Amino acid sequence: MAKRPSRRVTSRLHPQVEALRQRRLAASVRPVHELSVADAREIEIAGLSSNMSEPVAEVRDFVLAGSAGPIAARMYLPDAPRPLPVLAYFLGGGWVLGSLETVDPLCRRLANAAECAVVSIAYRRAPEHPFPAAVEDCYAAACWLAEEGDGHALDVRRLAVAGASSGGNLAATVARLARDRDGPSLAFQLLVYPPLDHRAATPSRRESVERPFFGPEDVAWCWSHYLADPADGDSPSASPLRASDLSALPSALVITAEVDPLRDEGELYAARLREAGVPTELVRFDGVVHGFFSLTNELDSAVEAQELAAAALRRAFADARV
Repeated sequence: MAKRPSRRVTSRLHPQVEALRQRRLAASVRPVHELSVADAREIEIAGLSSNMSEPVAEVRDFVLAGSAGPIAARMYLPDAPRPLPVLAYFLGGGWVLGSLETVDPLCRRLANAAECAVVSIAYRRAPEHPFPAAVEDCYAAACWLAEEGDGHALDVRRLAVAGASSGGNLAATVARLARDRDGPSLAFQLLVYPPLDHRAATPSRRESVERPFFGPEDVAWCWSHYLADPADGDSPSASPLRASDLSALPSALVITAEVDPLRDEGELYAARLREAGVPTELVRFDGVVHGFFSLTNELDSAVEAQELAAAALRRAFADARV
């Protein structure tokens, strides 16, 4: 069940989440911090579902121009009137994992439910390409959509950014860079349990998380691969919570998970957006863990969260049309 967050944290897993934990333990799933990058990627690929994804009207694989070379992307077009509003979706996976395939089911559902084109961006991944490679690729993708989207039946006046986990970090950063660089005008930002400060010392970063779910050690693993130099994490483009000015940013929906080391960062960011005058909705889902958003085949809360996100996107796109 989703709710507006309070100070109280139960740290009790929802029965569906506990059942998921038991299945993962029985399958000997290991936390990511115990794995090498190569092993983590191999396990992720092996775990891709073979189930048929939700159909959409059209899927296009294409390449867009980035400052450091071509960037692979995938566009999902629902059966809806054209030109379509468009959502740039940035992959999660700690800046290290993630692919167009891992987010394919989610992007299909969001395209249909929000009645918008969804374009997932395969930015350069760490550690081969550390910060700020992913940031620059995602910003370049947003610029490309704003400049070239008209030719793909997209309404570039209604452009939003989104991502879960590290993708949420990138969406928040792109939203700020678009303001600072006089870049694309964005209608909305959807941030799902994003990591927002590499040096965060929040209560949720100190709380233990039951194995094998994503815990504080896994957060550290991701940051250690993303940053070539820990000092790079002080940049607001790596750690959006360190930005001094969050005013004049697009309206936002921030979704957090109760049993997640990143919970407090997302909620602090939502509070700072509100303080800066940015219309922001914050919703915490109780009893769930980091990564729940995509697990619609296992968790009712994931279905609810995606419906919430799609409704927020529809409202933002409707407002941008005026």
